[in-house]
Amino acid sequence: MRIFRKQEHVENCMKAEYQGDNLFSDVFLYNNSIPEVDFDKIDCSIEFLGKRISYPLMINAMTGGYEFSKKINSDFAKLSLEYNIPMALGSQTIAIEDNSQITSFTIARKENPNGIIIGNMSANSDLDYVKKAVDMLEANAMQLHLNAVQELIMDEGDRQFKGILKNIEKIVKHIEVPIIVKEVGFGMSKDTIKTLYDIGVKYVDISGHGGTNFIEIEDIRNPKLDASELYGWGIPTALALYEANDLKYEDLFLIASGGIKDALQMAKSIAMGANMVAVSGELLKYLIHGEYNYAAEYLEGLLYKFKIVMAITACSTIEELSKLDYKITGRLKDLIY
Repeated sequence: MRIFRKQEHVENCMKAEYQGDNLFSDVFLYNNSIPEVDFDKIDCSIEFLGKRISYPLMINAMTGGYEFSKKINSDFAKLSLEYNIPMALGSQTIAIEDNSQITSFTIARKENPNGIIIGNMSANSDLDYVKKAVDMLEANAMQLHLNAVQELIMDEGDRQFKGILKNIEKIVKHIEVPIIVKEVGFGMSKDTIKTLYDIGVKYVDISGHGGTNFIEIEDIRNPKLDASELYGWGIPTALALYEANDLKYEDLFLIASGGIKDALQMAKSIAMGANMVAVSGELLKYLIHGEYNYAAEYLEGLLYKFKIVMAITACSTIEELSKLDYKITGRLKDLIY
């Protein structure tokens, strides 16, 4: 049943051992010894979906659809309210098919009535399902997730992927809120992003390799298959971001996610062309291990240290950080050049 699968995903996320590399260690930022900025006047805010948010950070899609997920989504919504940042929910299909699971999703809007709450559905979903998902949350935007790799490892997963692009185009044309197309941890290629842009998608979450590994998570669930040789599959986040930015679409909003855990990686993402960064698995671990206060301490530290990086690179706004010079070394350089 879908409800047990949702619960197993969170449990297996805690059990997973494989450590991928998002390659941000191969990105070098210069120290500025004469920064000429006032730390207290550094402005980390950006415009997103018609609202001003305090930081270029989003709590990304994780879960929903069983009792414990209600508490997780409640706590994340409280964090999104406290720090004035967006929050995305996990896939809402389970709540559309089973009304008893709706509150594990709607709790987010209840806790943060005026904030940015983003829904989530498979990119293969029927248009009517997506409309119901929007209405359920009064969503400011909808994520459509692409997870072919995950489905193929899942014993009960989908095997039919033909027609997904046309379905995305249909949803983009008929849903009133913005559509964000996101990967689930395997990275989006430059060609994929170009293809999505050509059908009208203006928000993309590259969700690269290096963070939550859904091949391992599904492999733990599936006793019929040993997929360990595929754990390293995917486009590292830094590479996916670099190549996405190379498209130079001025009206494309790029969200960088995939193993981003600290302030330096967050700053490097913005310098490399991301409009916003998203965290999920790392924040979930803090919440599971220490509940709300522990997760809040992690976010507080992350955002304070992000501001420190802005200061020591002489950036007083996110726009200035986005124009910061950087160098590429190591494996990332080999993959690019």
